[in-house]
Order: sequence, then structure tokens, then C-alpha cells
Amino acid sequence: MSITTEFLRRPLMTGAVAASSRRLASAMTEGIGLEEARLVVELGPGTGVFTDAILARLAPAARLVAIELNPVLAARLSATRRDTRLTVVRGSAAELAAVAGEPADAVVSGLPWTVMPREQRGRILDAVAEVLTPGGRFTTFAYLHAAWTPPARHFTAELACRFGQLERSTVVWPNLPPAFVHRATQKH
Repeated sequence: MSITTEFLRRPLMTGAVAASSRRLASAMTEGIGLEEARLVVELGPGTGVFTDAILARLAPAARLVAIELNPVLAARLSATRRDTRLTVVRGSAAELAAVAGEPADAVVSGLPWTVMPREQRGRILDAVAEVLTPGGRFTTFAYLHAAWTPPARHFTAELACRFGQLERSTVVWPNLPPAFVHRATQKH
């Protein structure tokens, strides 16, 4: 079972056609304080490429809550990762505050922001802003080829409105398609 198969079966539930590269996973998880985090929430873990990169950086006593809407991907992630720090929850990213149960130091997202309805995107971004600790970090990625489109520009503007600081990484060319990372910091 691959992310491509799940995309073909459930295109509205699975935002990616191919799994992200390890290079993108590294860019997504570097510089956001995962090594000191107590609780990290991952939105849309898919096949677990970002999950593995997060777990590699987390302290032994930290927790990772991964929220996946696709039931097949959620079950597979649960079955293939035996790390006691990881809890996989099948559900909606908009419910992340209730699922996390406490403030998160970081939220890492693999969600397909530019293809979801604007209202849904807004609800999820509000939930991210609500759950993050002051100074907490939110990271997500965007594909380079779509960065100029109206949905991508709206998404970047929504990030800038909700967070105190917004940065953009250099392009991760080895990813297919090439992508960059948005890193946002929660207002203090």
C-alpha cells in the first residue's frame, strides 16, 4: 500500500500523490525545537515520513500525537511504528486541541492546505494557533510550482495573520515536486 494508491482510492482524504522525501522531512523538523518539546502534534502523517523525522529528534519523555483522517493510513502508521512516544488518532485536524489534551510545543503538518475549502483551512489554522504554547512552532510545506496560485497566496496570508513570525525555507529541490517549508512562531 502506498500513498499513491490511497490518493487514487480516496483523493479527498489523501492530499499527496507521492510520499515526501527524507530531505523535506528534515527541513520540516529542523529548527523548531523538537529536541526540547514535551508534546508535538502531527497533522496528516500519511505514511509516516515526517513522523519518523519527528521521533528521531524527540526526547525520550516527549509525546507525539499524530492525527490522520484516512483510516487506512492511520491503521498502517499505528501498526508499523512501535515507539511508545507515538499515539496515532484517526480524526480531523480541526479537533487537534481536544485530541492533544494540553498545549503543544510544536505542530508539524503534511496537510494539503491549498486544495481544502477556505473555511476548513481557517478552522484548522485557528485550532493550531489555539493549541500552541506561546513561542510554539508550526511548520508545514508547499510545493514550489503552486506557490504563485491564489490559494497558496491566501494560505501564506492566513499564516501571517495568525502567527507572530513567519519564515520560508530554501527550496528542497530533491523532493518531487520541489517544495519549501513555512515555519511560523506563535505570538507570545
